[in-house]
Amino acid sequence: MSGRIMVINVEYNQLDPLLRATINAEGDVNAETGFSPFPGNINQLILELGAYIEELNKTGGGIKEFVNPKYKDASKTSFKSSTRLECMMQDYPKTLPATARVGFTVMDAWLAYAPVKNNPEDAAKVPEGNPYHSATSGEMAIYRAHSLILRKAGVQVDDPEKGVFNGQKVEVWPRITWRPKWALTFSEVKGKISGSCSISQKSTMVIKGLNVFLEDLSLDGALVVNSTDDAEVKVGGSIQNKGWILENVDYKDTSEPEEVRIRGFKINKIEQLEGNYGEPGKYSLKA
Repeated sequence: MSGRIMVINVEYNQLDPLLRATINAEGDVNAETGFSPFPGNINQLILELGAYIEELNKTGGGIKEFVNPKYKDASKTSFKSSTRLECMMQDYPKTLPATARVGFTVMDAWLAYAPVKNNPEDAAKVPEGNPYHSATSGEMAIYRAHSLILRKAGVQVDDPEKGVFNGQKVEVWPRITWRPKWALTFSEVKGKISGSCSISQKSTMVIKGLNVFLEDLSLDGALVVNSTDDAEVKVGGSIQNKGWILENVDYKDTSEPEEVRIRGFKINKIEQLEGNYGEPGKYSLKA
């Protein structure tokens, strides 16, 4: 050990023995909150290209390898899956000089982390209160994130309702989605909202355009806006319709496409207000 202090991600299989050997004899255990006291790592790395190229020239891209065997049980006599050599991209700082600047940003999980990696059957076995990490929870996380972003931008967004899909209890927020070109940053979101806007829990809002502005919008139903980049669309007023409904689908129902079965529901588009603007110009969309 060199005694060098560095900012670096620690893999879960390394964290527990590290804690036992240093600050906590019990290892990686949850705090009183029910969660780990340490921030999670989602392996989203931002590299300075100049320094990165220097490191590649120095190391040839080589990272120290290790093995992390997965055993079937505590006896550790048989493997659950094939064991292989691995190397971790988050070990990159280990090759950097001591003068290198390395930092990290911590975000709330709702904004930064919603993996989809568990099938419906396995997800339904997850104890209530723990993340499902399924297609169902992943899609609901998008709706939640967009709803909370709009709330922070000043929109009155209704609280979610509880729903159960493929045996998973989830929060069902308004189904709000937008294309990345509409807004990549929070400041861009705020810049496209003005006045008093509100969205009910049953609502669906789909924005497929660059210059779409919400002005004193009251939405209670479904709204879809499609526009070319050269069209400016101002959406406002009280929009009410029967909207889109989520209908349960069992993951075993082979009459439905797989992408529908794994999410646990399909969308019944009963009624909507839709605006399509394929030509440059300034437009207004109201009910």
